[in-house]
Amino acid sequence: MIWQTSRFQIDLSQPRVMGIVNVTPDSFSDGGKYFTQNGSFSGIFAHCEQLIRDGADLLDIGGESTRPGAPPVPLEEELARVLPVVRHAVKLGVPLSVDTYKPEVMRAVLDLGVDIINDVWALRQPGAKQMVAEHPSCGVCLMHMHREPQTMQMAPMEGDVVLQVLSFLERAARDLQAAGVDKARIVLDVGVGFGKTVAQNFSLLARQHEFLAVGYPLLAAWSRKSSLAAVSSTSLAAMVQMDIADRMVPSVAAALLAVDRGARVVRVHDVRETVQALKVWAAAR
Repeated sequence: MIWQTSRFQIDLSQPRVMGIVNVTPDSFSDGGKYFTQNGSFSGIFAHCEQLIRDGADLLDIGGESTRPGAPPVPLEEELARVLPVVRHAVKLGVPLSVDTYKPEVMRAVLDLGVDIINDVWALRQPGAKQMVAEHPSCGVCLMHMHREPQTMQMAPMEGDVVLQVLSFLERAARDLQAAGVDKARIVLDVGVGFGKTVAQNFSLLARQHEFLAVGYPLLAAWSRKSSLAAVSSTSLAAMVQMDIADRMVPSVAAALLAVDRGARVVRVHDVRETVQALKVWAAAR
C-alpha cells in the first residue's frame, strides 16, 4: 500500500510514525514549548531535526491549535508561524505534512513543496477541496470532526459514532475522488477527541476494523489525548492533576493498539518511545 504525496511515495506496508510540530502558543499538548514570539525559530527547527533523529518518518506542522475551545487564528498569523518552519523542514529529507484547514495556507505550503495536507475539517471549508484537487499529487488526510473546535465538546456526538464517522469519511473520500484526486493520495483519520466522549473514542479504536473495510489507509492520532488520562488515572482528581508528560505511556499504548488493529500512520508527540515500542511489536510478529 502506497500513500502518494507531492515528493514521496510512502510505503505503508509497515506502520509510519508522524512527528508533531506545534508552532502555537496554546497547544494542549506542549503549552507552546517550541513557540517563539521574538522572531527566532531556532528551537522549532531543532525540534524538527530531533524528531527525525528519534525516528519520525514524517513531520506534521501546525500553526493553529484545534484543542477544544481554541479560538481561530487569523490567516496572516498562521502563515507567519508556519512558513518559516516549512522552508526549513522541507529540506530535511522526510515527507512533510501541514495541519491546516485554510485554502490560502494550503496553497502557500504546497508551493513550497509540502507533501501532505492534514485537514481536521476534511476539506469542508470553501475552496479547500478545490485547492487539493488542483494539485497534481499532494497527499491528504481527511479527519472527522463533530461541530467545530470552539463547540465540539459542549455537545458531543450521540448514537453509534462508528457508523456516523464511517459514513462521513467514506462520503468525504468519495467526493474528493469525484473531484479528480486519486485514491492513492487519501488517508483517513477518525478524529479521536473531536466532539466525542471518552467511551465513544474507545469504541472507534475497538471497532477500527470497520474503517479498514472502506479501503483507505488509516491515520491514528491518540497522542496525549484527554481520553487516555481519563482511563489511566486512579481517580477524577488524579486525572485533573495528570501532567501532559504523564500521558506518554498511555499514548504509546494507544498507538500500538491502533497499529495492531490496522492503522498505517500514527501521529505522535513522543516519537522516540513510539518507535521503540513499534520495534518490539514488529519483532513479535
